Amino acid sequence: MTEQLRINKYLSSIGFCSRREADRLLEQGKVKIDGETAQVGQRVMPEQEVTVNGIPVKDKPREIIIAFNKPKGIVCTSSKKEKNNIVDYLHFPTRIYPVGRLDKDSTGLILLTNDGELTDCILRGKNNHEKEYLVTVQKPLRAEIIHAMEQGVPILDTMTRPCRIIQIDSHTFRIILTQGLNRQIRRMCEYFGYKVITLKRVRVMNIHLGDLKEGTWREITGKELAELKDALKGQKFYNE
Repeated sequence: MTEQLRINKYLSSIGFCSRREADRLLEQGKVKIDGETAQVGQRVMPEQEVTVNGIPVKDKPREIIIAFNKPKGIVCTSSKKEKNNIVDYLHFPTRIYPVGRLDKDSTGLILLTNDGELTDCILRGKNNHEKEYLVTVQKPLRAEIIHAMEQGVPILDTMTRPCRIIQIDSHTFRIILTQGLNRQIRRMCEYFGYKVITLKRVRVMNIHLGDLKEGTWREITGKELAELKDALKGQKFYNE
């Protein structure tokens, strides 16, 4: 660090956690600067010591981004209070955390990283990053329902953004979203009287699930990583 940074950005930039998580830690009084409890929005100088839960934070480690094929029943949280949390399931040798969520009953691709800036950028709704899902429902699909769903559905006191749907067979479709409301696809289907039987995420931006086996992971490197970083260039995480 060579300049003053807001404390949440500092914790994110060194890979400790995302800015959102940093703000939560600050609100809980768990972050200190030179022994004094840090405040939201406070800036930190290069020579100052930052601790979280009394432990000094370290310099930025090697950037790690992995793609994981999440099984059903695993919860996308790092909280030890959840016995089926994704971090304990992976037993990854360094500290990483999930980029967003897949609900407990869903499967498929989720990214995990130690890069808080990348996490914030991918999750920020205004950046309109695509996520693609394969969905099976309990009864035959109708063309007019698919068309209506693509235009937007009133759920959670808002209207979903227009999306793209590709029907695979009578009960199965692919859906490409640019937002991530809570249980969005399940709620969209429920609005039209459909129940989701299976829901698998198969893509996040340029990262594809491919033939990655359920319960296994791979590190994102090379051309794939370069394309991801290129797509994120110039995007803002928060107003400075």
